[in-house]
Amino acid sequence: MQRRKFLKKSGLTTAGLMSASVLASCKTENKPEKAATPTPPAIKPIAICTWNFMNATAKAWEVLNKGGNSLDAVEQGVMIEEADVTNETVGKGGRPDRDGNVTLDACIMDKDGNCGSVVYLQNIVHPISVARKVMEETPHIILAGKGAEQFAYEQGFKKEDLFTESTRKQYEEWKKTSKYETTINIENHDTIGMLAIDEKGDIAGACTTSGMAYKVAGRVGDSPIIGAGLYVDNEVGGATATGVGEEVIRTVGSFLIVELMRQGKSPQEACEEGVKRIMKKNEGRKDFQIGFLAINKQGETGGYCVHPGFTYREYSEKGHENRQVESFYKG
Repeated sequence: MQRRKFLKKSGLTTAGLMSASVLASCKTENKPEKAATPTPPAIKPIAICTWNFMNATAKAWEVLNKGGNSLDAVEQGVMIEEADVTNETVGKGGRPDRDGNVTLDACIMDKDGNCGSVVYLQNIVHPISVARKVMEETPHIILAGKGAEQFAYEQGFKKEDLFTESTRKQYEEWKKTSKYETTINIENHDTIGMLAIDEKGDIAGACTTSGMAYKVAGRVGDSPIIGAGLYVDNEVGGATATGVGEEVIRTVGSFLIVELMRQGKSPQEACEEGVKRIMKKNEGRKDFQIGFLAINKQGETGGYCVHPGFTYREYSEKGHENRQVESFYKG
């Protein structure tokens, strides 16, 4: 009797195991194959900048096209505008503050999150290069005023008068009324912000300006402030800003846009949200311009502004392209 019970139980157990095995096999066979994760598109070198600074993006592209890195590309790209005396918002030939001093601001940021900045720098044509030296040669991020100027001389930069005949005449004319006002889309307070991706897929950014024309002496805008005028996260993308910097600083605009891209928004969607955040804090006010420009890790770009008229320049293997930002804040 005991033997028969044992055999009976053993037979049921074996049958149960076989059934379970067959069922498991069926489930495996009938289970649909998991779809392969799509491979992100290959990143191609690209350089973009605020406004229609064709020569700047051409220089950045020259660096990228030779296999250079994105940090060198953005530095050399914006240096073109710093040295262009016909651009009266950046570098040599920038308009002065109300005391007659030409003061420059700039910052730079690399793929690893390293960054450097100079504010209220005088007598140096290329503040972006001084900012890079701050990043690479000191334990600091920001140097200001006379300290930044002295550091520049120690690094081999030469002293040079930043006034031009044109800006000096304009300043003398301005002193007759000493009236300060910003004119939308007239470059008395605009900037060149540049972002680039190199062949390795690494992102860097640079931003440089002479700031608002005839500003109060000592005024610093968003351009040299990491997170406001410029921010780069190599895992996500980068963003830069132009326009009235005080409004960008209040929302830490460029950092906000990069974080929005981290959450899944496209560069265009992130720029739009950045402008909307600013305008929500300035309800009913439209007497200033803000423009945001962004790029993500895949090389997709986007731009958005308060008023129509903001453009940005793009240079890639497709060649030069000046992009008019078609959509703008409508309230």
